[in-house]
Amino acid sequence: CGGSASGKTTVATRIIEALDVPWVVLLSMDSFYKVLDEGQQALAARSDYNFDHPDAFDFELLVSVLRKLKKGKSVKVPVYDFTTHSRRREWKTVYGANVIVFEGILAFANKELLKLLDMKVFVDTDSDIRLVRRLQRDIMERGRDIVGVIKQYNKFVKPAFEQYIEPTVQVADIVVPRGGENFVALDLIVQHVHSQLEKVRAALASAHQGQPLPKTLSVLENTPQVRGMHTIIRNKDTTRDEFIFYSKRLMRLLIEHALSFLPLKSVTVETPQGTMYEGKRFHRQRITGVSILRAGETMEQALTAVCKDIRLGKILIQTNHDTGEPELHYLRLPKEISEDYVILMDSTVSTGAAAMMAVRVLLDHDVQEDRIFLLSLLMAEMGVHSVAYAFPRVHIITTAVDKRINEEFHIIPGIGNFGDRYFGTDGPSAWCESDGMDC
Repeated sequence: CGGSASGKTTVATRIIEALDVPWVVLLSMDSFYKVLDEGQQALAARSDYNFDHPDAFDFELLVSVLRKLKKGKSVKVPVYDFTTHSRRREWKTVYGANVIVFEGILAFANKELLKLLDMKVFVDTDSDIRLVRRLQRDIMERGRDIVGVIKQYNKFVKPAFEQYIEPTVQVADIVVPRGGENFVALDLIVQHVHSQLEKVRAALASAHQGQPLPKTLSVLENTPQVRGMHTIIRNKDTTRDEFIFYSKRLMRLLIEHALSFLPLKSVTVETPQGTMYEGKRFHRQRITGVSILRAGETMEQALTAVCKDIRLGKILIQTNHDTGEPELHYLRLPKEISEDYVILMDSTVSTGAAAMMAVRVLLDHDVQEDRIFLLSLLMAEMGVHSVAYAFPRVHIITTAVDKRINEEFHIIPGIGNFGDRYFGTDGPSAWCESDGMDC
């Protein structure tokens, strides 16, 4: 929070840069100005509308958006046009994140909004500096004239600051004098956020240690055949050709196993001999396969070989090697996926971070949680527990579960970097494995 042109956005941006954490959302209060009627539009054109009063903001929509973001849901955020004083037709989609940075002149002015804020920072900048910045911004960026800007400042901006904004410094946890140039204050804020994130990670890592594996997990029976194929693909000396061949065999078995969990109904058919046979048939709902790029894409061939006329979608989630956190970079899903049974494919799942983000994306497209089947050749216990805890109705299906991951988020004993071994990309790659954690 802070007065107009106090440097809030600069402070927020520098905090995000210093955090160096993926999956951060910057949300501006400017997006939540109310839609003006014709009379208010006319006042705004004459610089006679008070945009700095609490009544100018749609707090109901703002609080609703923040609540959804904190729950990890996606939201539609309006895009405000300052030149026309109106919302644009297109709204932008924002996904829930690990860190949400919210900034605005009246960020602390609403009681319901205050309840959602975990840390409150007030940017305190001299009024003369703020006036100069506002003149530069409104004239150069928003096409206003100097007379109108000064008129609006004296009539609305300055009184609103004194009445509604400045008093809220009392609820701030940290006051940052001089805005974005106060690097000491910024360092303190960044350290605090990092410490909170570490607590969350530690809690996730230890929450399920020693706990039985969830009932939503199904592991392919460890037959001598399955054990033999795992021995081959886990062996670091296995050639690429053999690695691909036996990986594909395992994928086929995994998908056949997964299909047995789809709902089937009893049907009676007549055989060529004229006798009746009592059998099973899948319900008429569609099946859609969604691969987490790039390694999950290797499972598509096995899926299309088993499921006729199946639709395919893709999600690109890259994982930060240092933090193990996922970032959504690309999304392509078939239309009307909400009623489908979705087979979500990834080669390996270690922490579960990328898989959980992919599930979240599917839920945001109205796919029912109990119709999502997460398939992976190899999973770590931590990843299984994390996915099951976050999404208790998602079906988790794999060929093997290893007990632990190391400090680099690699599954131990593991399979190595599946994508590099499958595609033959030696050394650093331009792609990050979704959950293998190696780049």
